[in-house]
Amino acid sequence: MDYINSIDWGRLPEVLRFSKSSPMIFSSGLFLFCALFFLPIYMMLRRTTTLRILFVALFSLFFYYESSGEYVLILLFSATMDFLIGRAMGASEDPRVRKRLVTLSILVNLGLLSYFKYFYFILDLGQELLSYLGWASAPLVPLEARDYFIPAGISFYTFQTLSYTVDIYRGEIKPLRRWIDYLFYLSFFPQLVAGPIVRARDFIPQIYRRPQLLKAEYGEALTLILSGLIKKAIIGDFIGTNFVDQIFAEPTRFTGVENLFAVYGYAMQIYCDFSGYSDMAIGIALLLGFRFNINFDSPYQSGSITEFWRRWHISLSTWLRDYLYIPLGGNRKGTVRTYVNLIVTMLLGGLWHGAAMRFVLWGAIHGVALALHKLYVQLTSWMGIRRKQPWRIQRILGGVITFHLVCFAWIFFRADSMESALGVIGQIKDHFSPEIFDQFVLGYWRPLAMLAVGYLLHFTSRRQELALRQWITESGFLVQLLLFVGVIFLLIQIRSADAQPFIYFNF
Repeated sequence: MDYINSIDWGRLPEVLRFSKSSPMIFSSGLFLFCALFFLPIYMMLRRTTTLRILFVALFSLFFYYESSGEYVLILLFSATMDFLIGRAMGASEDPRVRKRLVTLSILVNLGLLSYFKYFYFILDLGQELLSYLGWASAPLVPLEARDYFIPAGISFYTFQTLSYTVDIYRGEIKPLRRWIDYLFYLSFFPQLVAGPIVRARDFIPQIYRRPQLLKAEYGEALTLILSGLIKKAIIGDFIGTNFVDQIFAEPTRFTGVENLFAVYGYAMQIYCDFSGYSDMAIGIALLLGFRFNINFDSPYQSGSITEFWRRWHISLSTWLRDYLYIPLGGNRKGTVRTYVNLIVTMLLGGLWHGAAMRFVLWGAIHGVALALHKLYVQLTSWMGIRRKQPWRIQRILGGVITFHLVCFAWIFFRADSMESALGVIGQIKDHFSPEIFDQFVLGYWRPLAMLAVGYLLHFTSRRQELALRQWITESGFLVQLLLFVGVIFLLIQIRSADAQPFIYFNF
């Protein structure tokens, strides 16, 4: 109570203004503060469809403004443009007109994405080419004059809006009649900033249903939110801040043992970041009456690289399959073309993650691995030695190989530069130094213990997860409230120990 009385409410307008240094995310105190006002109003409007849609759309725009500032106008532009294009395609039966319209949508959306995410990347490639030809020596845009701020979630909502116009062009869905409905779909705040990528055909039918939350769904939603908080804000952030970031900052200062465990640590950190945020998004959406598909399904338990991509960031991998791999020809153009399509798809998937050659290399590693695994499956099937259910030892061996292949690719994904990535690999290969293992464990026992907890939870069976969900559902409101408060308290304690407070309002 004393803390609440000490708050300077006069600074509320300042706090509600966008700040690059503290954008709104689910694990910020500002979001929890705003949610206290949002949820009661949403529940009051659940019987009035239009008012509910308008209220959620306005809150989503506010949420995005707090994440990206004035770039909320880009989101509004994309929503308006593709809504009108969708309406125009729905009104036309001329295939040439429809093709021009969908092409316009693709070009404008990818043009915006390329400008904000890849402008300097393309500029530097051009600079290298000009320098190679001897036509230029100075950077076309000096480093000190560059603004690297990228609108939050632009990659995700670009893919969502493209799926809408392409599906209308294919005749798989009908265009929406009201702009506010489309804005609601594109800006829905739980998945706006970091996914999952929600298809229009899955989401739009749910807009007009009256939100209702059954007891089982409430338990599922609470479990997802709590697990997401634990993954993202406890395990992932702790491992990253106290271990991974330190070693990847200067890998050559550490031995190969430390670099190797930093790679294992980053594999868990990035899983906890992506999966944790997805869990929170799916859980919050479920509380509001919307069901999203699962986005991560224990991917490190995969027995092959193909299985990994069926379990990792499922909304992205299926989008790449349906809107890139299949239009390229998929597996319909012959064996060699299939391998080429896989590699091209993953190269572009790597570039989607970031504007740097190391992301392209990350995509290339996965693309080549997918092609080689497909070749292996075809050869073993042709030779008649492929089993429908592999032996247990075969699956274990495949899992170990797949995990370490994924970890190897993560080095390029995480490193700040190619030099840093090669430094990590060089230290592991040439300066492993296993004799310092005891000192290493003693020096980093806290993040290593958190890392062990992360992997233990990741390899927990699905049956145990379902049992936990059922227990939370049946435990009653008081126990559920204590669980939520306990997780928040744990977050505060861990963050305060790192001088990174979880709950902060700044007013």
